[in-house]
Amino acid sequence: MTEKQIPVILHTDIGGDIDDTWALAMMLRQNHLKPLYVLTDTGDAKYRAAICAKMLERAGRTEIEVGIGHTTDLDKHPRRQEEWVKDYDIFSYKGKVHEDGVKRLIDIIMASDQIVTLVSIGPCPALADALKREPAIAAKTRFVGMFGSIYKSHGNSPKPIAEYNVATDIKACQAVFRAPWVSATITPLDTCGRITLDGELYARVWNSGIPLVKDMVANYVAWAKKGGWIKDFDKKSSILFDTVAIHLASSTQFLKMEKMPVTVRDDGFTVIDKENGAPFNVAIDWLNLDAYAAFLVNVLTQEKD
Repeated sequence: MTEKQIPVILHTDIGGDIDDTWALAMMLRQNHLKPLYVLTDTGDAKYRAAICAKMLERAGRTEIEVGIGHTTDLDKHPRRQEEWVKDYDIFSYKGKVHEDGVKRLIDIIMASDQIVTLVSIGPCPALADALKREPAIAAKTRFVGMFGSIYKSHGNSPKPIAEYNVATDIKACQAVFRAPWVSATITPLDTCGRITLDGELYARVWNSGIPLVKDMVANYVAWAKKGGWIKDFDKKSSILFDTVAIHLASSTQFLKMEKMPVTVRDDGFTVIDKENGAPFNVAIDWLNLDAYAAFLVNVLTQEKD
């Protein structure tokens, strides 16, 4: 029997931190996920869409549509992967490109005869806009995201922070967190802020001959050389936050999940709020972080049948 595929839309600010690129590759490497659409958001959304389109085209996945979302605050969002994509014309993509990416997001969700899983791994002005234009999308969508910092932050630090995907556009995130999704799941920094690769596991990724993974690594090198915060990029990864959201699109394996009422405060902190919070499934801790790291590397590097 063929495994039923999960229809997925990826919402991303790829081209800033490199973890979005790892997440895109991870999504494409899992046969049980059926990516329908990639929507870019924040900063130079057209540049971000070009990275997605070039990776999809080179991977032979042009059935996946690409949408250009909201361009905001260009001076605040460096184009760290520009070297890899500088000669690529987004409108040469052999699949479909949508300049009004928000409209296409709405159309795909509303036309689907299945619940769509929306994986959000970046600031979300485009999602807030989509909910404003068509609130009914929430009732047809499972929301999975990389957002917040509940008890801890990067590297298991015991001090929570106003996490980037939330704090970049607080009002947009508040709108997304209030929406009546079919279900809502997040990995905050408590869990996703702890995943890095080094040693033998990282070497398997660095030395992979799989074209998609080679493109991912090439983007990592371009990112690191353009101001990314890892110098020995041939030895280890940066923090791979967004891969955990991709994993949660289909499984909670390796993670301790808790259901809790969550809200975003006006200062950008993501907090438990019994009176005003919406019910979220929160990946609050790891059951086995080492096993997840091995799983991630296997997804990326094992040859498919």
